[in-house]
Amino acid sequence: MSMGMTEKPTLRTVAKAAGVSIATVSYVLSGHPRSQTISDTTAERVRDAAARLGYRRNDAARAIRTGKSDLVLLSLSVLADPWAQAVAAQVSAAVTPLGKTALIVADGDWRTVLANRTPDVIFIDHVRDDPALVADLEAFAAQGVQMVVFSEVLEPRGFDVIRSGAEPRCHLAVEHLLERHTRIGALTSRLEGYPRFDAYLQTMATAGLPVGDVATFEPHPEGAYRAAMSLLNRPGRPSALYCTTDFAAIAAIRAAHRLRLDVPGDLAVIGVGNTPEGEHLDPSLSTVGPVGFNAALCRIMVERLTDREGAAGKVFDFPWQLIVRESS
Repeated sequence: MSMGMTEKPTLRTVAKAAGVSIATVSYVLSGHPRSQTISDTTAERVRDAAARLGYRRNDAARAIRTGKSDLVLLSLSVLADPWAQAVAAQVSAAVTPLGKTALIVADGDWRTVLANRTPDVIFIDHVRDDPALVADLEAFAAQGVQMVVFSEVLEPRGFDVIRSGAEPRCHLAVEHLLERHTRIGALTSRLEGYPRFDAYLQTMATAGLPVGDVATFEPHPEGAYRAAMSLLNRPGRPSALYCTTDFAAIAAIRAAHRLRLDVPGDLAVIGVGNTPEGEHLDPSLSTVGPVGFNAALCRIMVERLTDREGAAGKVFDFPWQLIVRESS
């Protein structure tokens, strides 16, 4: 008997067409971890049957039935930052086999998203020590939202906290430049109350040297490029440049090339963050940052989705280190 024109295909009809059990269809089409135990031939047969019948998962019904939305929310501060792009790409690749979809939002929008839907896990970068913000995090954690937050100061309160020890290590970047240079400038997004810039000021003072040329940039790559062009066009430009983010350092190298300056011959450049893009730049970017951070973050997110779902909060430390490459 053929399926009526108005009858929607179900897991049962797909299973019958593919000659497998309903559970097998569910595992294959949801990306459940057990789908990895199913042969490629069987999985392909299931997908072909689903496509032929026009089967689509009812995610709304599944969310009601299982309490899962199959969404992984990434709240990232600067979406144009190569670090944020690398995090988004690697986390998405890690959760897709689990049947999850990564949703990326600009910093601060995560509360709006959570007011309308509940992701299975959320990562929030650079969380401030704000009492109202912490109260929101605790409230959502109490409701069962699985959260991983990036903060140097917060304690885990039902959510995981990732720390990097970034600010205490930024001085290593300036000290590295001081080994060969005395005229060291800085490219920073902020001047006041910014530990990454404070590390530059303190290290120059410790060395008994005056602060060099400083330029501030809007927190995106093109803003950093414009600031670098302005700084490098000044009379008596520095021979080395400390940048408070890797994307600013990458922009500075672009600006140097535009001005026909050799890096590192005419200008040494170092960044902060250790983004994958910096490693593959020409010349490769010297930086301070964690090693293997993105892969570790993916593991933490996947564990929150599987083995550690509902677990108490935990601190994960990723100490930074100096990484010397060609740009300095």
